[in-house]
Amino acid sequence: MQGTSMQATPINMQPSGTASLSMMRREKRTVALNSVIAAVFITIFKVIVGVTTGSLGIISEAAHSAFDLLAAIITLFSVRVSDKPADADHQYGHGKVENFSAFLETGLLALTCIWILWEAGRRMFFSHREIEPSPAAFVVLFVSMGVDWWRSRALKRIASKYDSQALEADALHFSTDIWSSGVVALGLAVVLAGRHWGIPWLADADPIAAIFVAGVIMYVSWRLARQTIDALLDAAPPGARARITYELEGVEGVVDVERTRIRRAGNRYFADLTLGLHRNVTFQRSEQVSLEATDAVRRVLPHADVVIHSVPREVGTENIFDRIRAVATRNNLNVHDVSVQDINGRLHVEQHLELDETLSLKAAHDVVTAIEQEIKNDVPEISSILTHIESEPATIETGDELTAGEEMLPRLRKIAAAFPDVIDVHEVVVRKFNDRLYLSCHCTMPDELPLHKVHELLTALEIRFKQEIPELFKVLIHPEPTTDNRR
Repeated sequence: MQGTSMQATPINMQPSGTASLSMMRREKRTVALNSVIAAVFITIFKVIVGVTTGSLGIISEAAHSAFDLLAAIITLFSVRVSDKPADADHQYGHGKVENFSAFLETGLLALTCIWILWEAGRRMFFSHREIEPSPAAFVVLFVSMGVDWWRSRALKRIASKYDSQALEADALHFSTDIWSSGVVALGLAVVLAGRHWGIPWLADADPIAAIFVAGVIMYVSWRLARQTIDALLDAAPPGARARITYELEGVEGVVDVERTRIRRAGNRYFADLTLGLHRNVTFQRSEQVSLEATDAVRRVLPHADVVIHSVPREVGTENIFDRIRAVATRNNLNVHDVSVQDINGRLHVEQHLELDETLSLKAAHDVVTAIEQEIKNDVPEISSILTHIESEPATIETGDELTAGEEMLPRLRKIAAAFPDVIDVHEVVVRKFNDRLYLSCHCTMPDELPLHKVHELLTALEIRFKQEIPELFKVLIHPEPTTDNRR
């Protein structure tokens, strides 16, 4: 994403660890239970005052509170179930219970609106009813507003802390209850004013206030419905996919982000990703890239459950050597010492291929033939291939370390003196395995010597060492730069 600045703002925060999970369950259940208890008392008070005063505004508020009580009970049940861990039958956990609880609350609010609108229309146009705005009516409304303010704050705090959609729905309900109760109180005050100043038409202020309450409920219901339906239909959080893609593109080794899928269950996010990686990366490296990609996703969705599927991808910067190694890697084989010669416009490849030492020559040759043909199919520019077969050791040899190293050191240094780039030979060790002598040593060379020159020099030294000391079966030379000479 060139020219784009996108901050990875976390979408939700969730607790981690057994102690935090226990505290989360306790706090969610406590605040939900307190909400139920408060709803019981508020509903009872509103019903009593609404019936005694005949105020549709208060009766509508009582009906609203009754549905809120039912919603609070559903919320309490949902937070108790949603916190259960995943099991064999619910492998994504039980978090969707919270989303379904919020959906049920939306339906209850819709029923409340329908009843209030029907009753308000009947009173305004068909059967006018005298109401008695007593002091008790104002007391219950103001007490209700105070209680709703207290529990909406408590619910909102826990909902935000643990990203609980069920508690958020309850908090939203009760925060709007404050305004709707205030509107009903205003309607009753207008009715009193109409009586005091002799204005009869102000008597309709009560059902008008009830209609306004219904409008508030409808607005809240629509907002809640959108959130819950999105959660139930696994809609991704707005902007989350773009932010995750942006973060993943910054992970070294990710060639492309092929697919990003996000779903939510309660307060937990699940992300399924398909990432394109260079086809020559090792299995271990792909695991490292996956871990870094998981961290990148969690910068946007903290504590998300992330599953990554990696697929091999050919990149435009591959050279012919990369393409040859890609074929070997695809067949779980190792090639090295690959060389390519251009002879009269035709490419000739020489390579060393490592195979299991227990294979027979016939079996090994068949593998090589198949690999060579596959390389030619993938890299049609190649005219011919010559493969040197090497056995890949699978056994541990036992042997003895000899004291001949110091005796051979002068002879080795004399041979090395013929090579101007060899500064020193040291740490000579001679070992004997199955009556064969193995020589290893360290060789100091200039720091700036190119690696391909180092390899050529080591090969030449190995050949000369074997020529001068024929009893040597194998020679291994470790090159060291001058600045790292540890003698």
